[in-house]
Amino acid sequence: MEAKSFTVWDYVVFAALFVISSGIGVFFAIKERKKATSREFLVGGRQMSFGPVALSLTASFMSAVTVLGAPSEVYRFGASFVLFFIAYTFVIILTSELFLPVFYRSGITSTYEYLQLRFNKPVRYAATVIYIVQTILYTGVVVYAPALALNQVTGFDLWGSVFATGIVCTFYCTLGGLKAVVWTDAFQMVVMIVGFLTVLIQGSAHAGGLPNVIEQSRNGSRLNIFDFDVDPLRRHTIWTISVGGTFTWLGIYGVNQSTIQRCISCKTEKHAKLALYFNLLGLWIILVCAVFSGLIMYSHFKDCDPWTSGIISAPDQLMPYFVMEIFSMMPGLPGLFVACAFSGTLSTVAASINALATVTFEDFVKSCFPHLSDKLSTWISKGLCLLFGVMCTSMAVAASLMGGVVQAALSIHGMCGGPMLGLFSLGILFPFVNWKGALGGLLTGITLSFWVAIGAFIYPAPDSKTWPLPLSTDHCVPTNVTETVPTALPSRPAIADTWYSLSYLYYSAVGCLGCIAAGIIISFITGRQSGKDIQPLLIRPVCNLFCFWSEKYKRLCWCGVQHDGGTEQENPEGGSSWKRGAESVLQNGLKQETLGHNPGHDPKDKSFHTTALEKVTRF
Repeated sequence: MEAKSFTVWDYVVFAALFVISSGIGVFFAIKERKKATSREFLVGGRQMSFGPVALSLTASFMSAVTVLGAPSEVYRFGASFVLFFIAYTFVIILTSELFLPVFYRSGITSTYEYLQLRFNKPVRYAATVIYIVQTILYTGVVVYAPALALNQVTGFDLWGSVFATGIVCTFYCTLGGLKAVVWTDAFQMVVMIVGFLTVLIQGSAHAGGLPNVIEQSRNGSRLNIFDFDVDPLRRHTIWTISVGGTFTWLGIYGVNQSTIQRCISCKTEKHAKLALYFNLLGLWIILVCAVFSGLIMYSHFKDCDPWTSGIISAPDQLMPYFVMEIFSMMPGLPGLFVACAFSGTLSTVAASINALATVTFEDFVKSCFPHLSDKLSTWISKGLCLLFGVMCTSMAVAASLMGGVVQAALSIHGMCGGPMLGLFSLGILFPFVNWKGALGGLLTGITLSFWVAIGAFIYPAPDSKTWPLPLSTDHCVPTNVTETVPTALPSRPAIADTWYSLSYLYYSAVGCLGCIAAGIIISFITGRQSGKDIQPLLIRPVCNLFCFWSEKYKRLCWCGVQHDGGTEQENPEGGSSWKRGAESVLQNGLKQETLGHNPGHDPKDKSFHTTALEKVTRF
């Protein structure tokens, strides 16, 4: 396909995104230069409010994968993609009510610190390494996606745009730290919504109005949303999206360092929860925009599909090609769309770089060199941002081999995020699980999820399970595209049509449930953890919801953990000062001493904050 060219105004709009994003990094580097501590750099001094954090969370995980991939999914497979709103809702509720309270009240900076408090250092280090690998792989995908878009619409060098993205992200992340990341994300979220809205308005106008789009989508079977087929091999049904999607996105939101780091940067737990719930509104808005963009795109191309006709070479090029079609006579707007795609990527890559630097500094550097000065700690943190910026950008090369961006991104999160979700669930929900069960469960979950995912890559699922809805080329202008004769498929083992054909959205569920089951079994075999040795702060007693009618059964489910000792209810921030003061002597994540009153708790607000805690721990 011959790439269409940007005009001067397109380049101006596109360049403005990079200039403003870099400017925000410079602004915070200058503003915060006197607060040269790693705490200020990595978690914003724990004084962020919920508004910018909510926008930052939405922008980071609604990346170019969503801007480019989601409309393409709807175009090819129908509007069932909108059912992700169910998964998003479950994910945010579980994250804010189950996982966030434990992490926030523990006063941790890296989520993997929790694993040392609950289990031991080997479990913490194993999880940290897996997270680093997962994040670098995922970031490679989201760097490659908008570079592909820019290459498609302008002919601009693909790898030149990849490195431009990496350089800008690394620049403002290294200069401004978490505050620069959060406020840049907020700006980029606005750009994403404006870009989507321009496509929706102009696209629906080209299609004859929204009622016409709906009618043509219905005629093309794009509005058959509710498919109740329980077959786990089907790519998208209400069960794969709502159940599998919940496991996948809970691994992304509930226990992911990038998410939790921004939540714990809020000044109170109440602000952190508000950030998550307002972020849910953002997720819904972006999802609806992406679905309607796909339907409008189908209405436009219903008689001449550019993918099957050979005009474009990959489904992920559909959206940029569509944009250049409808904005061909409107200079500046194609640049706005590409800025929209790049906004998603810049926010995701910057958040990933910052999170990678945080876990590496907290989990490895501080463990080896516990007495670093504030100034040296800050410079090491910036150096880590620079290092991971280079690594994430380089991984984009591998992303070009991974196929569709949505499936590639969610498959990576499923393979690594699922076992990680299972590991944290073992620690938070099952007091009797010991460190051997945790480590064995993690290895089991990783093995299962990688087994099914790599098997699916080698032996793709049968067409009957993944074939897109009908696409027409009846009105296409004949091209000189040479049709390729499909090669004969090699013989497939029987497992390829069952286990390897599992929907990619179930990879996370496989890893999570495998981890939990193995962890419980191993713990019973090797000797259960004594509940009396575990701080109540590290366990979330969800059994109280199911045994509210019986104090006896509640205590039985506590497995010896002293939830009625007053520590968790009256002093929920107590773990922060306890953890900081006793980290060097923690064995198996506990210390046998009584916690005093903690100044971080505000009983009137039924929340807790970090301002008072800073005064106590500053010495």
